[in-house]
Amino acid sequence: MPERHEWSILFYTDERGYEPVREFLGTVDRKTRARFAWSIEQLRVRNVQAREPLVRHLEGKIWELREESQTNIYRLLYAFVDGRRILFLHGFQKKEQRTRRREIEMAQRRLDAFQRQLGGE
Repeated sequence: MPERHEWSILFYTDERGYEPVREFLGTVDRKTRARFAWSIEQLRVRNVQAREPLVRHLEGKIWELREESQTNIYRLLYAFVDGRRILFLHGFQKKEQRTRRREIEMAQRRLDAFQRQLGGE
């Protein structure tokens, strides 16, 4: 059982039970998945004190967890939510220098849906 001061990890789940970040992680190679597991644990431990190159703030409540593999760049978008929780919202392979607006908007829509499910935050 986690101690009261520890942070926990959540994965966004839509109303049908679909978990897009877990689905995304299932599409990457085993080595990248292992690297993400390590990075997610580092974020859980460091939480709001995590800094680049591990994480980067994008806008509002949306942050990105950064991971690279030989020739690919991957991102998991997340937000801090009440109760010392880190909610992973969206995962994708990055193909451009800047994170595309549509990726951030997807994460924001999922965060909004999560907050509606809880009755607002």
